[in-house]
Amino acid sequence: MVALSRVVSALLAFCVLFPCTFARADDYPNRPIHVIMPYSPGGPTDIYARLLAQHLGEALKQPLVMENRPGAGTIVGTDVAAKAAPDGYTLLMMSSTHTVNESLHPKKSYQLMRDFVAIAPVINSDLVMVVYPSLPANNVKEFIQLAKSKPGTLNFASSGQGSNYHMAGELFKLMTGTDLVHVPYKGSGGARTDILAGQVQMMFDSVPTMAPFVQDGKVRALATTGTERSQILPDVPTMSEAGVPGYEANLWVGLMAPTGTPKPIVDLLNAQIRKILTRPDIKEILAKQGAVPMSMTPDEFDAFVRSQIVKWEKIVHTAGLKID
Repeated sequence: MVALSRVVSALLAFCVLFPCTFARADDYPNRPIHVIMPYSPGGPTDIYARLLAQHLGEALKQPLVMENRPGAGTIVGTDVAAKAAPDGYTLLMMSSTHTVNESLHPKKSYQLMRDFVAIAPVINSDLVMVVYPSLPANNVKEFIQLAKSKPGTLNFASSGQGSNYHMAGELFKLMTGTDLVHVPYKGSGGARTDILAGQVQMMFDSVPTMAPFVQDGKVRALATTGTERSQILPDVPTMSEAGVPGYEANLWVGLMAPTGTPKPIVDLLNAQIRKILTRPDIKEILAKQGAVPMSMTPDEFDAFVRSQIVKWEKIVHTAGLKID
């Protein structure tokens, strides 16, 4: 009788601990889902995230509540998400910047691949290298020649240390052997204003944002950063075509959740996101914004994020980048 009682008690304890987890996954979601956005409103990542949130909320029949928590190059908001309950009701919208931060900010309170699980990538978007029109460089090769003839005198703007725009510039410097001065701003708006005013000579920026200025002749586009030409700027060569073979530095966006989030929830979110991104209307909307949908399983996305961490760690260390 005592033995039977112990068995019953153990089964009850198991049922309390484990089936409740599966029950939550089975009826998930039954309330609004919060998505932590460690970016300011209105930026490229924010725009892509809100498009996904709208359609994912419709598919799940629960609203996705977007919470902008910018600060410290995505670290403030990401730390909030890392401390959230792993129940699928708090998610993190992350980007390539997060993979740079793993080596650029080694003392931060969280570790991306320890404290989060990969759900799915969303989009991949090219950047474009632009220069002020008066700069005597009509293409990438001429820019490299000019930079090498005047080491340490040409500068490039970015939206801040570790940002996609900054790292695109650092990768360019290393692959071309040029000595360019990085001018970090507190956001892409200030950097963009100064490249248009000729206060800085060069900048990497998002294609859809900079395309109108290129078309109006306010800046000169030298190359895009993807493996194929941009649909928005089809006359602009890729960096590889322009003379820097193997160069690739894109802005990509994905979704993660706190470690411990039940796998059925992760799989459900992944399946719904991939389904949304195959829709022709969504592809058309994204194409107009210079973005291409990405499709991976959670395991594939996990491997992709890890590979990006390794890639940018090499750049950070080789360039000797540090955050004061």
